Amino acid sequence: MKSKLLIVEDQFIEANNLKIILKKAGYTVCTIARSVPEAIQIVDQEKPDMVLLDIYLDGPETGIDLAHLLNERNIAFVFLSANSNKQTLNAAKATNPYGFLVKPFRERDVLVMLDVALYKHGQKQPIENKNIEKGTRQETDGAFIQIKGSGKKLMAILDEVAVVGKSDVSVLILGESGTGKELIARAVHQVSNRQSKPLVVVNCAALPANLIESELFGHEKGAFTGASEKRIGKFEQADGGTVFLDEIGELPLDLQVKFLRVLQEKEIEPIGGKKKAINVRVIAATNRNLVDEMASGRFRMDLYYRLNVFPITLPPLRERKEDIILLAEHFLKLFSAKEQKIITGFSDQALKALVNYSWPGNIRELENIVERSVLLATGRLITSVSVAAENKPAIPDTYQAKIKTMTENERDHIIAALEMCGWKIYGEGGAAEMLDMNGNTLHSRMKKLGIEKHISSKK
Repeated sequence: MKSKLLIVEDQFIEANNLKIILKKAGYTVCTIARSVPEAIQIVDQEKPDMVLLDIYLDGPETGIDLAHLLNERNIAFVFLSANSNKQTLNAAKATNPYGFLVKPFRERDVLVMLDVALYKHGQKQPIENKNIEKGTRQETDGAFIQIKGSGKKLMAILDEVAVVGKSDVSVLILGESGTGKELIARAVHQVSNRQSKPLVVVNCAALPANLIESELFGHEKGAFTGASEKRIGKFEQADGGTVFLDEIGELPLDLQVKFLRVLQEKEIEPIGGKKKAINVRVIAATNRNLVDEMASGRFRMDLYYRLNVFPITLPPLRERKEDIILLAEHFLKLFSAKEQKIITGFSDQALKALVNYSWPGNIRELENIVERSVLLATGRLITSVSVAAENKPAIPDTYQAKIKTMTENERDHIIAALEMCGWKIYGEGGAAEMLDMNGNTLHSRMKKLGIEKHISSKK
């Protein structure tokens, strides 16, 4: 039997369209609520299994306020509106929703998100958790052979991989550099029904800016100067299989638009060629904080929420202390064989240094240090490892300080003026007057820089 859902949305057309999608899919839909008090009353009376919740509602209370109450009652919820304002996003994410749906609602996106959300909520229940630990992951252990570790955090991630791998939803893998994002992507592919088809890996950060579109979507012979022959793009190469886009946060904004179209329409358009239907599953990864990137106008909000259907966050190695020795011994065995040396293990002092180090470079750094130690070893035991003498807490790549560009400074300056004026653009006391510029010019700059209305504004 399908679940019972409550829609909390004060826009009639959007709420009604969503209701039609849900009823068509066999869900039971409660009375639609337009405000937080109405929603609370319906929750008490009709007992929904899940709530689809807009952030901005009639009355002074927001969907974020209602989300806290739903958490207290152990009721799953998905936010319906997505806002690029960093403060709003962080407040919404802090409530631990099971996902976000971008307006206007697409039937396929809604139904996939509900399947994922209901699974995740069920996974949190004690009885369901036991079933998952005993069954799903064990059935797919072969796909995890390259992933080393036995800690609780890693096992929880492998449970997620085992489940999401069976579906075709987009997966977004988050984590610092060196945490093993590509290994997890390969595991998702191996668990899936596409395992016999290609897995095409694309490092977005390594692609020259002027060749990214050609690399991803291909081009026809003669499409531009230097196109001496036809090129098959990465997406077409992955047809029937999976494309893994590493460092998706490095993709330029104009390419993000085209990539979004691929996700939505399942078709590509090679440069100089005609549109082609493709069948690919997309996995993306980044070490950037995409919420910050959206707030700064460097990453499209709609693309973020299309990718973020099933996020998997990999913990840094410093949070996996129980796995450090196991990983070190794995690399020791690997490199000893490669160098044809007989090395049986680490001394107690070496092991202590490994466990106490903060590993800012994560697993990749550990691998490099063990390889170097093997090369330098003269006996059967590694007695010392060359970790940094000063053991400061690691700073994730995402949060390292950097100098802002002129565009970023302009965007921050405009937002500061808008906030001082209550986000009023035109007329006396408006931001245009404060910035000494034409109102239409300011509006144009806001659009170009991806600046949207503040949380206090109504949709």
